[in-house]
Amino acid sequence: MSLVLGGCIKAPPVAFGLTADTGGHITYALGAAQALVARDDVTSVEIVTRLIDDPILGAVYAQPYEPIEERLAIRRIDTGTHSYLSKEASAADRPAFTAALLQYIAAIDERPDVIHAHFADAAEVAAAVRRRFGIPFIYTAHSLGIDKAASCGMTGGALDARIAHEGRAIIDADAIIASSRDEAERQLMLYPGASPERIHCVPPGAALDSGTPDTAAAAALVAPFLRDLAKPMLLAIARPVHKKNLGALVDLYAGDSRLRARCNLVIVAGLRDGPDSGDTEQRAVVGGLIERLDRHDLYGSLALPKRHAAGDVAGLYALAAASGGVFVNPALTEPYGLTLTEAATHGLPVVATMHGGPADIVARLGHGVVADPNDPERFAASIRNLIDDRAAWQAASTNGVVRSQALGWPAYAARFVDIARGVIERARRPMAAIRRPVFDDLLLSDIDHTLTGCTQSAVALCDLLRTRLALGFGVATGRSVQEALRLLAEWDYPDPDLLITSVGSEIYWRTGLTLVSDDDFAKHIAEGWRPRAVASALESLSDLEPQPPVDQRRFKLSYFAANETVASRVRARLEAAGVAARVIYSHGHLLDVLPMRAGKGAAMTWAASRLNLPLERVHAAGDSGNDLDMLQACPNAIVVANHEDALAPLRATGSAYFARRPHAGGVVEGLLHRFEGKSR
Repeated sequence: MSLVLGGCIKAPPVAFGLTADTGGHITYALGAAQALVARDDVTSVEIVTRLIDDPILGAVYAQPYEPIEERLAIRRIDTGTHSYLSKEASAADRPAFTAALLQYIAAIDERPDVIHAHFADAAEVAAAVRRRFGIPFIYTAHSLGIDKAASCGMTGGALDARIAHEGRAIIDADAIIASSRDEAERQLMLYPGASPERIHCVPPGAALDSGTPDTAAAAALVAPFLRDLAKPMLLAIARPVHKKNLGALVDLYAGDSRLRARCNLVIVAGLRDGPDSGDTEQRAVVGGLIERLDRHDLYGSLALPKRHAAGDVAGLYALAAASGGVFVNPALTEPYGLTLTEAATHGLPVVATMHGGPADIVARLGHGVVADPNDPERFAASIRNLIDDRAAWQAASTNGVVRSQALGWPAYAARFVDIARGVIERARRPMAAIRRPVFDDLLLSDIDHTLTGCTQSAVALCDLLRTRLALGFGVATGRSVQEALRLLAEWDYPDPDLLITSVGSEIYWRTGLTLVSDDDFAKHIAEGWRPRAVASALESLSDLEPQPPVDQRRFKLSYFAANETVASRVRARLEAAGVAARVIYSHGHLLDVLPMRAGKGAAMTWAASRLNLPLERVHAAGDSGNDLDMLQACPNAIVVANHEDALAPLRATGSAYFARRPHAGGVVEGLLHRFEGKSR
């Protein structure tokens, strides 16, 4: 158990807190904290953890106060119990930790303005601090229990208690940070009380400036196990727990003659003194690996180092990359997968589980492939293909090095500061109702390929929005609210006054620095919506494949469609089944099924009504088929030059302005045409 309390964001003053355990998540907290104190608008950060006096861990854990650098320190709270504690014993010690922390906060001159809690046990402590001092807290969930139970088939006892703790943390937290889309949009939403507007997807940073990796030390670590160190290395680094599926990786490797002949397998599974060291789960996992080493006779090709230093990890990534190898994550489910980002920074391509966060990371970085570890033959084939195709390997390696630069801790810190400002404002000025924005006109624009696609024109549109204060800014997108906010931040757009998301099935209003869901709209479109009936009617339809669970929403079922004719067959199938629903086809392969009352056009009309704004004062912009109903309903539609053919019929209406410029440049052109009677 550990907490981080911190200094302030300047104007207004804001203090920070991060929460972690004494192991890997202290490292996580330090990475975030160091990025925070490097900012001009943050004065200090303090990581607070439990004081431990144990010779095995070292004297530093018994230091009450440990300065790390200017404005950053670790403070250790004395609970009266100084030994290292298991998870169960740590829970029993939590009331003492909470009481000591409350006493500490009461005595300091400048109390923190926000606390960041990692894991649900820390959220419980943070909630106690808020009750006593009114300090809001941000909760970062890790390795959520519901998903673990589903993927590993575990139930009862400690896991049920953990899920209950997580549920309370999700309800109590002022904001929630998730590491991946899957965590933000699927895993967290499995908990009652989760609300999308309080969930923010903020990928953690990676250690990008680790200096020159010591590949010699890494080679010395694995050389005693391997006959031919020159072979490509398949590297796996993971905690020795069942869900990491390391035993199955050994079986997969041993059962594939080409991989076994071509590559070495190196598995770094925590630290151990022997097979009998560690807790029950670690002993079972490590014992299983050693048993497989012997059963499959993998001596000379499988390395299982017992201990390693922190610097050895970077060396192993670099050594694997130099050998032309691959980083492998075969987990049954992976909430995020920070090792995949670390591998990318060293130019090491990856083959990772398709379950959880890795799909998001690999899609963003383009440094490998995802596959299903429950299908060992295909998973092995994915590894072989990347090893054998040197052009694909090199492209993945280059992508990882270049694109991972955007996932450093500074980017995380910037997002964290924005989220913190919002929760602090809400804590200081509670708002029971939505405050509607007031403006003369509203721009409501699609995001992908309309607001994005050209940096220069995006800057021009931002300039126009900044100078025309009477022009409100909203977005209407097929993306989720979390993904919409992430993409707008990446393109430096201002915070929108409202967001219509998930193809017009959700509406969110900005109230100060926070978002509030339009529950009245949700109730309005819920009438007659039967998602199970939709799924059942379309289950056997050919050329139609459900999109991943992360892309499904309460009022949106999403599919991949082979071609446009599939949309007609979907409509016919639903009509034959007596199911009322809207079918929207776009981007050449995406098909969404919505309630009859939903859609971008319906959501635009609803929002304009709530703003008391005539539709004649709304300027809707888009480029694709899922914008069609919105553009048809808007008297001031703007169609950017890079539009899909599906929007061509709008030319006949005479109400849509077809811009000569693509992307945001076309939006600017259309707005100037409306406002000033000219384009440029």
